[in-house]
Formats: sequence, C-alpha cells, structure tokens
Amino acid sequence: MHEKNDSGDFTTLGLSATTLQAVDRAGYTQPTPVQSGVIPRAIAGVDVLGQAQTGTGKTASFVLPILELLTRSPGRGHGVRALVLVPTRELAVQVRDEFEKLAAGSNLRCVAVYGGKPIKAQIDKLTKNPEVVVGTPGRVLDHLSRGTLVLGILELVTLDEADRMLDIGFRPDIEKILRRCPQSRQTLLLSATVPPPVAKLATRYMRDPEILDFSTNEISVETIEQFYF
Repeated sequence: MHEKNDSGDFTTLGLSATTLQAVDRAGYTQPTPVQSGVIPRAIAGVDVLGQAQTGTGKTASFVLPILELLTRSPGRGHGVRALVLVPTRELAVQVRDEFEKLAAGSNLRCVAVYGGKPIKAQIDKLTKNPEVVVGTPGRVLDHLSRGTLVLGILELVTLDEADRMLDIGFRPDIEKILRRCPQSRQTLLLSATVPPPVAKLATRYMRDPEILDFSTNEISVETIEQFYF
C-alpha cells in the first residue's frame, strides 16, 4: 500500500508525535504521493480537492488528519467532530477499519453507518458519542432526520470517491447533509476524476479549495477555476 517514493517520510508531514506513533504501529514507513500532498494541507486547515485513484493510499491521507485533529484538541463537547461520506457499505467498513487501526490504544471511536443492516444497532453505537462517523449518504441522512446523528460541533467532513457517489445518484443527499454541517467546517474531497458535477459541488460547498492532481506522476496544484474550465 505504501510504496517507496521521493517524498520523504511521515516525520516531514507536520504530524504530532502521537500520530507518528500510530503510523509506526500500523507499519507505515513511506508516505505515498497522495499522503505527502494531502496530509500537510489538511492538518493546516485548508480545504482540499484531491484527484486520486483507489490504491494510492488515499484513505490514510484523510484518516490521519482526522486523527491529528482529534488528538491535538479536545473539542467543544461530546459529539461527532468528523464525518466521512462514502459510496458503498464496503468502503464504509474499510475506512472505519483504517481509522480503528490507526487509533488503536486511544479512546477515540468511529462508527460506520450504511444501509442493508438493522438501524437500531447503529443508533445504539451513535448514542455512545463517537468522534467519527463514516457512512453512505442515504443512511447518514436517515440518522440526521431521526435526530440520532447531530453535526452541531462537526469540524471536518470528507467526501471519499465523490465521483462514484454522484454517479450512483447521491448528489441530493450529499447536498442536504452538507447544508446541515457548520459553515466553519473544513472539507476534504477525494475523487478519481473531477467531471463538472464534482467541480460544481466543490465550488458550492468548499472554501477556496486547493486542487491536488495525483492522476499523473507529477503533483500539480491548480485553482478550482482552472480545473473547472
């Protein structure tokens, strides 16, 4: 997963000693280009749109900044501080497992919510005030409607595989969810491609996002105007 590259090691990315210990425990040694590009900007609080394929280490590129956020500051109370939206239940489980692997030994909790499973078990887990929720847009919106998920103190939202979510038809749900997030939140968006619908979503719901293109060997940084037009 983490192939060798010339981007240094994880100690150069601005991660705290606590997070670096988590990286070491997970057995990660060399950051991928996606991780080297996204992580420093994400932990600096910048909105990031990263174009990256599956298998590039992109999951850790947003899980590590979430972990960094949660360990650096205690938060403003009990509740969900980071939300990750994904297109499928399989990806929800994968992201949750990645978070649990990196957060091993801490008291941080991550709950995955998705359709096809009894909602009561998910509600029970949400009542324990997890810091992170990963889920498919439809089920996340269901919990928001029921009041079993509250985003009042949310600080970071990540859209993973955004192009797939839009292809599936999740755009209305995604927009409803984003409108219920605090305006002060940080937003990360990862997508294998950035067609006009994804660029439009970024323009509407992200604040001056920095565009990182990992679809080629060279990392390029563009403005949303350059990317969209």
